[in-house]
Amino acid sequence: MLSNLINQFNSSLDLSAKLPKGIHVLNPFKDVTTEHLSRAFYNQYYNDNRTRHVILGINPGRLGAGLTGVPFADPINLEQYCGIKNNLPKKHELSSEFIFKVIERFGGVNRFYGSFYFTSVCPLGFTKGGKNINYYDERPLQEKVEPFIIESLKKQLQWGLKQTQAFVLGEGKNYDYLLDLNRQHNFFKVLTPLPHPRFIMQYKRKKIEEYIDLYLRALSAT
Repeated sequence: MLSNLINQFNSSLDLSAKLPKGIHVLNPFKDVTTEHLSRAFYNQYYNDNRTRHVILGINPGRLGAGLTGVPFADPINLEQYCGIKNNLPKKHELSSEFIFKVIERFGGVNRFYGSFYFTSVCPLGFTKGGKNINYYDERPLQEKVEPFIIESLKKQLQWGLKQTQAFVLGEGKNYDYLLDLNRQHNFFKVLTPLPHPRFIMQYKRKKIEEYIDLYLRALSAT
């Protein structure tokens, strides 16, 4: 079952590279509560052998996947939409708010997760000075984690995920980096960039319905 492969992958994630000074690894799956919630989620929605398209974020953040172990699912949405109760602080995370609006419009969690698999270009996150940092924010960090990124993508694609097309969240550095990496390793035939949910919620909130429609057109065309 795909759920077993995902859970095993998550629990075995380990980044041994020596990172630049002041940068720390954010590994959600080292926390017992987070790993429990993550396993419950994947056992609920991925307990099958169906193939799915991949959607790639950047890396886990402290308030979303860093808490729940589920990409783009904050504690509130994990409980409200997925029915997975938790005692985590009930705070919304901006990207999660947008993604679950898309999921609802797509047809709900069962249909969405039955068609797509969320992951990140880098499946572990990073902090600096107690704040999130993206893998591409500092060149030395990006160079240190690149072997880990490549290895992680290869492992996940061995599960039979669809490689005809993948969706990349972030039309800037995340997409540019993965596009270059994809040219070297041929992970996917086509990469389709989408505006990052956080960008939409921070700067384009008045046009949120237009961006939801943009996502739905792209995802429904697979």
